[in-house]
Amino acid sequence: MEDMAIKISVIIPVYREEEVINTTIRQLTEMESGSPVEIIVVDGDSSGSTINGIENNNNNVIKLTAPKGRAVQMNKGAEIAKGDILLFLHADTILPENGLEKIKAVMKTGKYVAGAFNYVIESRNLFLRFIYYTSYLRSRVSRIAYGDQAIFIRKNYFEKIGRYPEIPIMEDVELMKRIKKNKDRICILKDGVNTSTRRYEKEGIIHGWLRNHKMRILYFFGVSPERLIRYYPDVSKK
Repeated sequence: MEDMAIKISVIIPVYREEEVINTTIRQLTEMESGSPVEIIVVDGDSSGSTINGIENNNNNVIKLTAPKGRAVQMNKGAEIAKGDILLFLHADTILPENGLEKIKAVMKTGKYVAGAFNYVIESRNLFLRFIYYTSYLRSRVSRIAYGDQAIFIRKNYFEKIGRYPEIPIMEDVELMKRIKKNKDRICILKDGVNTSTRRYEKEGIIHGWLRNHKMRILYFFGVSPERLIRYYPDVSKK
């Protein structure tokens, strides 16, 4: 796959993210090189609160609405994406410098079907930095990446394995497990995305850390995503 032939479609599932969406879009457009990146924003708010707040100079952004739920929203964006590579990006996650080129370089090798990034945390809180560092190590060992690590995947492969399972939570883990079950390779880049710590800040760091571990353990032992979502409240602003 020649570098210039690779086109990336960035799919951003949002819900009441009008405060950050334009910053994210601006960073992506500034990172373009070669062919322009396709940006698809899928709003889980039926009123379109986030997509209505996208600045007028971003006319090339594709705007959609879908029922609320990251998996549903990401799948809807993927349906119309024209890129060879799909990048699923949270609205409050910022890619590293030349992040799109780093994705192209990885996928150009032909060794991997998917990948994700490390974390970069600006917080001075040592425990919070420890949480994200151990999360990165876990993903390096297990090859299980989470959504806030900016997962990217070949579109034809994404379709082949059935897209994201439309479950309320853990859809990213299930996607990674499908790839591993097929014995295909996932690249975890050392370059880090700057992801928001706002959930930890709103809920409390220790509380959030313990809750996340509890959810992973329960999921491992077969507790359904429909039950697990009860432990994961919506912290979006009203």
